[in-house]
This record gives sequence, C-alpha cells and structure tokens, in this order.
Amino acid sequence: MSKILVVDDEINVRKLYREELESEGYSVVTAKNVQEAIDSVENESPDLIILDIKLGNESGIDALVEIVESRKEIPVIINSAYSVYKENFKTWAADAYIVKSVDLDPLKEKIKELV
Repeated sequence: MSKILVVDDEINVRKLYREELESEGYSVVTAKNVQEAIDSVENESPDLIILDIKLGNESGIDALVEIVESRKEIPVIINSAYSVYKENFKTWAADAYIVKSVDLDPLKEKIKELV
C-alpha cells in the first residue's frame, strides 16, 4: 500500500483528501505546515507528497525546496488554488502541478501515474 503525505493548512481539505485517497487504497498522512511536512517526510517515508503552496503564513515552496534537497526520490505534486505559481521556477522541481478543483479525478490520475 502506497503512503501519501498531504500537506495543506485547511483541515477540511486534509480530511477530504484523506477520505478520498484512503477509499482508493492509499495510506494517508497529513501535515498542516512546513515543519510538520518536513518531520513527516523524515518519520513516515511517504511514497508521494501532495503539497499546497499557501500554508498559512508559510510557503509550500520552501517545503518543496527542502524536500527535494533531502529526498529527491519522492514524487511531489503541487496542488494549489493559484495557477500563477506555475511560473515560479522553484515549483518546477515538483513532478506535477495541479490546480485545486472540486473534481479530484485529475489529482487521482496523476497520483496513479507517479506511484
């Protein structure tokens, strides 16, 4: 069973993604900020990370840079409501960039592709 780390500051998003992804057969771990994300990468060894960019006052891009530097073998999907960050060259380190939507099918398809 593949383990997915969902990093998002919104509790409802974390709950929804956990529910949806567990129903697809994945094990899901969640984090609400950069430090929890880094700790989860170290302690949980996820097979894939879904990362929001806006994490309250923190930036998911900072987490992405740190994760890629230490664990570049873990695929990262940036999942943000803001498509403008696609132009930020630091986000290019991610394996995919999916704009948040009520339709989770594109995200689920990309997860299947990367795991």
